[in-house]
Amino acid sequence: MKDLEDRILRDGKCLPGGILKVDNFINHQMDSALMFQCSAEFMRLFADKKIDKILTVEASGIAPAVFAGYLMRVPVVFAKKAVPKTMDSAYVTTVHSFTKQRDYTVFVSKEYLHEGERILVIDDFLACGNASVGLADLCRQAGAAVQGFGFIVEKAFQGGRAEIEKAVPGCRVESLAVIESLDNGTIEFAKEM
Repeated sequence: MKDLEDRILRDGKCLPGGILKVDNFINHQMDSALMFQCSAEFMRLFADKKIDKILTVEASGIAPAVFAGYLMRVPVVFAKKAVPKTMDSAYVTTVHSFTKQRDYTVFVSKEYLHEGERILVIDDFLACGNASVGLADLCRQAGAAVQGFGFIVEKAFQGGRAEIEKAVPGCRVESLAVIESLDNGTIEFAKEM
């Protein structure tokens, strides 16, 4: 998505350790017009799929998931990193955060993820694929079927796509901006995926 790539080049920053800082327009302060545009693109990319619900993980995936849910007219559920007192029973899995270098236990109430539902997973970043594989595990526990994964930014050099394809064979993965390299502080996009 050219507008997204242009914005990443203009306002994104490369940090040591393969980190792309885009917190001034994606995952801290958000450009709502760009987020809406990204979500409209997700709707277009998955128009051939019957989607019952969108699933993401708190916190940065919530905004694109909600915009996409609004456009697709489906509910959005986000996996929580802490169990509230109001949650009686939950599906539970553990995911590793590349950016924060720690493990999180994430939960989805059994009230909101059901057998037979067709799920679209949306998140801001695909790096190593841990969060996405964890969300797929929550769907598996519930008997729901993942129809696809949508990401605003994919860091192809970190191998997350392969991890998702291994965990959910045959499932489509769509990324709006695919970064091939952040070497030497330079953002280099993949030519084609």
